[in-house]
Amino acid sequence: MRSKYIVKDLLLHVTNLLSPHIPRASREAQLFLMHYLHVDELWLLTNQQSVVEKDLTTLFEMVEQRVKNKPFEYIFNKVSFYSEEFYVDEGALIPRPETELLIDEVLNNIKNKNDVLNFVEVGVGSGIVSIILALHLPNAKFLAIDISQKALNVAKKNIEKFNLANRITLKNSSLLDGVDTKIDYLVSNPPYIANDAELETNLSYEPQNALFGGDVGDEIIKQLLDEVLNRGINYFTCEMGYDQKSKIQNYLQSNYSLEFYKDLSGFDRGFTLRI
Repeated sequence: MRSKYIVKDLLLHVTNLLSPHIPRASREAQLFLMHYLHVDELWLLTNQQSVVEKDLTTLFEMVEQRVKNKPFEYIFNKVSFYSEEFYVDEGALIPRPETELLIDEVLNNIKNKNDVLNFVEVGVGSGIVSIILALHLPNAKFLAIDISQKALNVAKKNIEKFNLANRITLKNSSLLDGVDTKIDYLVSNPPYIANDAELETNLSYEPQNALFGGDVGDEIIKQLLDEVLNRGINYFTCEMGYDQKSKIQNYLQSNYSLEFYKDLSGFDRGFTLRI
């Protein structure tokens, strides 16, 4: 059904729908209109009296999803990460800003960006880590693994968008099962939340197998550490929970080179193991 609204009134109406449930309702209302009307913020601010005459059914359905705490990224099917835009849906975890630090850490460890290297990423999700690394490391090859076929479907769309199918191979597997190729660098943002942890409501929309890492939370990280040591993988960079540093140090109990990095809030967020 076609509706007729003045932009100012439509903005206010969407804001009122969101405001009992969303803290930044007025800003989110702007984002909804910008997305649905295919306009930028300047147009929205300078065309307050313009008439919108179109079917707004889908817009109000999207707003209703947001009222129920469905994340913006899943509603719009897009997410910004490392200055690029990616497709995302409920089959894959929404990329977090702190994961950009994981990529920074890997790139800082590669002295010659033109080296021919074999990367393996465990838990590829939407594909953002392998894709960004591939864009910065032109001669590297990637095997990107995930236990979820839904996540691999999301990653495939993004890999095709960036024309990287010839350099990033997807594999449906658990950890490094069935991987017998040489690995120069292992990278992972694995599930690391304890199974009994209480999550925010919006996280209920995200794939649970990408969030929960076991009864304690660090079980998958420890399995990956075992793989690194058993296979003699030179580099392993991994994201972790803010409270898992001492557990990882105690688990290794060795003289391997282990360096931790912090997120922008000063919390321990990941590490690089060199052997």
